[in-house]
Amino acid sequence: MVIFWLVFFTFCLTQFLISRDKGNILPPHTIKILIWKWPYARRTNLTGNVCADLYDIHGCHLTDNQSAFNQADVVVFHHNDIYPSVATLPTEKWRPHLQKWVWLSLESPTNNRKINQLNGIFNWTMSYRRDSDIFIPYGELVPNIGHPFSIPKKISHLAAWVVSNYRESHKRTGVFHSLQKSMAIDMYGRANGKPLSKDSLLQTISKYPFYLAFENSIHQDYITEKLWRNSFMAGSVPVVLGPSRTNYEAFVPAGSFIHVQDFPSTKELAEYLMAVANNETHYRQYFEWKKQFTVKMYEDWRERFCQICKKYKTLPQRKIYHNLEEWINS
Repeated sequence: MVIFWLVFFTFCLTQFLISRDKGNILPPHTIKILIWKWPYARRTNLTGNVCADLYDIHGCHLTDNQSAFNQADVVVFHHNDIYPSVATLPTEKWRPHLQKWVWLSLESPTNNRKINQLNGIFNWTMSYRRDSDIFIPYGELVPNIGHPFSIPKKISHLAAWVVSNYRESHKRTGVFHSLQKSMAIDMYGRANGKPLSKDSLLQTISKYPFYLAFENSIHQDYITEKLWRNSFMAGSVPVVLGPSRTNYEAFVPAGSFIHVQDFPSTKELAEYLMAVANNETHYRQYFEWKKQFTVKMYEDWRERFCQICKKYKTLPQRKIYHNLEEWINS
């Protein structure tokens, strides 16, 4: 009898811990998502029924309380927080039989390190790649219902480039230097002592006809906020350097961007940009997509985590990534 009450008390205590931010016991069939560590240590408030109240996703509970490990249906591990060593994973804990572990990263394969030590551990992947188990893009186009649009007046040089991770070894740096020989480009960021605050970023870029949406590495589906926020939301035409044009067109209309690879040389690219900038009719054609769509950014990690619940019932229950490294680099 004593053992029974001890077990019962432990169960009730755990249920209280994982639902303490709601103030009551979770309803039956609620999917419990444990965020092992917040990505980049940016903790967000989980008070209340976050997924239902903010994103209309019901039957989903988020917690970052590691004491709820045994009760969690899903545990999410952000790669940057576990790559130094597999020892950072709770592998010493008893892992519930049906519990799923999710590998999470929004970085490209170039910037994800020590993947080989994670083989045979995770059930699902969560990333910007469309073939991830849980697909979480940086942004997307959604129907524009009753939102008028305008093209900001251009009063600055031809193009802007904002870069925080500046390295001479990057392909994009070489393209920038080559392009700069034929046209005026204003560069912003910590690298040249001209950082832009979050409040001034879009306002500054909006003054330029074009924005260099150059990714730091080139991989399938790796299309970041450089396109969605810095270009589209600012109201400048993106000049992209990243995956293939075909890959971009899987996300956005063909006529909404200019791809570096469409031109034999940066000189010809520069000549094209100058010609378009001087032809208002041609320039405005790059904004035709705004008549039908608007940009939705995914910047709140809570919204991303809630997506797990939307996908949960359709995901394979017996899946294990025996070679996670191979999948990531594929």
